[in-house]
Amino acid sequence: MRFTWTYTGKTPIKLKSFLKQQHVSRRLLAKVRHEGGQILVDGKEGRTIDKITTGQSVALLLPPEHGRKADLVPSYVPLQIIYEDRDLLVVNKPPYLPSVPSELYPGDSLVNRVWGYYLVRGYSGIIPHIVTRLDRDTSGVALFAKHRYAHALLDVQLQAHQFVKQYLAVVSGQIPSGKAVHVTSPIKRDETSLFKRMTASDGKAAVTDLRCLHSWSDHALLLAQPKTGRTHQIRVHCASLGWPLLGDTMYGGVLSQGMGREALHCYRLSFRHPLTAQRMTFQAPVAADMRKFVDNI
Repeated sequence: MRFTWTYTGKTPIKLKSFLKQQHVSRRLLAKVRHEGGQILVDGKEGRTIDKITTGQSVALLLPPEHGRKADLVPSYVPLQIIYEDRDLLVVNKPPYLPSVPSELYPGDSLVNRVWGYYLVRGYSGIIPHIVTRLDRDTSGVALFAKHRYAHALLDVQLQAHQFVKQYLAVVSGQIPSGKAVHVTSPIKRDETSLFKRMTASDGKAAVTDLRCLHSWSDHALLLAQPKTGRTHQIRVHCASLGWPLLGDTMYGGVLSQGMGREALHCYRLSFRHPLTAQRMTFQAPVAADMRKFVDNI
C-alpha cells in the first residue's frame, strides 16, 4: 500500500521529521524498515536522516501485515457492511457479540468476523484494526482501519476527542421529552467488582450529553453523546441519574419489555477520513429488540 506527499515547506527538513508530521510513528517506520516496506524520495530510496527540500515527493510503501494471522481464528458469520474503501471498513455490530476475541469468546467476535470477511474477499497483506470498540451487548456502528497507518491517523482524532459518537438508549424513569442533561461526574472502577464502574469524585474525567427524544409512562428513549471514552460511561452516567438502561442489571436496570441486554445502540459515528480529511458520518439501523421502542420517534 502506497502513500505519497509533496513537501511544500520553505526550508529543508529531515525526512524523519517530515514523516512524523504525517503521524508516521517510529514503530511504523521500524516495520517499514525491517518487514519489506520502502521510503522513497523522488522515486529513490530515502534515509530518514536525509533532508528534503521544497517540491520533493515522498512515498511510503507499507509492508504486508501478518502479525495476527497465526492466532486469529476466522469466523465466517456474515457482516452487515455500512461502508468500505481502501482504508476503512464500517459495520453494524449485532448485540450479544464481543468486539474482540477473548478467553471466553476465542472464535467468534467482531474482529474474527472481519478477518473471515477479509479471507473470503481475498484481501492480502491486511489484518483487522478495530478503532471503535463496543461492549458485547451494545449494537451499532463499529469502525475498522484496514492498515496500520489509517489506524494511527484515526487514533490521533480519537485522542483529540474529534470523533462524534451518538447512542440511543432506552432507560427506566419518568423523563420529560426534550429534557437535556450535561453529565460531568468522574468515573472509576468499583473496588467490589472486576468489571463494574461507579461515579466518584476521585475518578477520571467523564462527560456525557443526554437528551430525551421520547417518553412513555415509565421509560424513555435518550440520545447520548459521550465526550470522553470511559468504560461503561453511558450506562454509569444514566444510572447515576436514576435512569438505568433497560436490561442493564449490573447498574440497576430491569429485564423487561423483551430486553435481555442493556438497551444501548451506537446510532451515529462521525469523523474525518484519515487520508482524504473528508468529514464522514455513518448511521446504523437499530437492532430488532430495541426497534419497537423507537418506531414512533
